[in-house]
Amino acid sequence: MSKIGYGRVSSVGQSLYIQIERLNKIGCENIFQEKHTGTTDQRPQFQEMMRYVRSGDTLYVTKLDRLGRSTLHLTQIFDKLEKKGVDIVVLDQNIDTTTPTGKLLFNVLSSIAEFETEIRKERQLEGIRKSKERGVQFGRKPSLTEPQVEEMRSKRKSGVLIRELMSEYGLSKSSIYRLL
Repeated sequence: MSKIGYGRVSSVGQSLYIQIERLNKIGCENIFQEKHTGTTDQRPQFQEMMRYVRSGDTLYVTKLDRLGRSTLHLTQIFDKLEKKGVDIVVLDQNIDTTTPTGKLLFNVLSSIAEFETEIRKERQLEGIRKSKERGVQFGRKPSLTEPQVEEMRSKRKSGVLIRELMSEYGLSKSSIYRLL
């Protein structure tokens, strides 16, 4: 019967420090940690943790959304762990799946975690839409101006080889073909 910890943040710029500190404080013997999105279970340390845990172990996470983001995904994780005889304790939400109340809270809060993800996605898309309306350009600036592209097309029609265009404009073969 081991205490196993799992900590996750979504991006490289975020820190796992607080999660790991809390998991260490409660005595987790092994802590799996990674910087990866929670919307998939194709996470190396998550997969390793799922292989590692065994009957009688308890998995500790600081927040439910550290395990997964959708109700379906969290339910699938819960089912896999339950079949292995592994309990889940979520520290911030006081969820302990060894109790009926803990199982209920797990399911209710997994729905809320999914809702929060959807709201965040809607806000992000709305922000992008508003930025585009204000004329904000996303992505990399074009390598060539439109007159340069037209000049390149004209040269190609007159028989200039692709490799010569690559050299002249400093572009890859695929970029040349895309622009032609």
